[in-house]
Amino acid sequence: MVKVGVIGLQGDVGEHIEAARNALKNLGVTGEVVWLRKPGQLEGVSAVIIPGGESTTISKLMVKNGLFESIKKLGGEGLPIMGTCAGLIMLSKEVIGATPEQRFLGLLDVRVNRNAYGRQVDSFEAPIKLAFSDEPFPGVFIRAPRIVELLNDKVRPIAWLGDRVVGVEAGNVIGLEFHPELTEDTRVHEYFLEKAL
Repeated sequence: MVKVGVIGLQGDVGEHIEAARNALKNLGVTGEVVWLRKPGQLEGVSAVIIPGGESTTISKLMVKNGLFESIKKLGGEGLPIMGTCAGLIMLSKEVIGATPEQRFLGLLDVRVNRNAYGRQVDSFEAPIKLAFSDEPFPGVFIRAPRIVELLNDKVRPIAWLGDRVVGVEAGNVIGLEFHPELTEDTRVHEYFLEKAL
């Protein structure tokens, strides 16, 4: 029984829950997907998703609700964690353009630029090449951060927009600039959830 937790403090939580449920179904795996708000809900969790949204708000609420240290500890111990857009920012070691009060989990050795793509009106969709699938993936970018540097060779590119890296993994952790949950294509969620099987 796989239990997937989506951190539900702010952002596109419902879409990730639906995508994770569909991915488990496509993988033929029995499981549940829960809306995580408190550390007590982490008991028995097989994987965690940090959704897009506003990274300053997510950071503040994770600290306030006691989830920050718990997630950091579990991620360090090998729990599969995927962060999309603001979730990528939360996972990163170094963040350009961060506000002074923001805290980051530092589980992914990358440097990101927090608002590299500009404002909401600069959002766009484009096909992405994936390391684990031959078919292009529909990439949705909304006020996305940009991965500007991989800080060591433990971080491996897994998604590209043209020749630019837009998704990475390091062991149990995946970080994506784009929003796979806003498409009906569950390949990215399936790839992530296979880490929990």
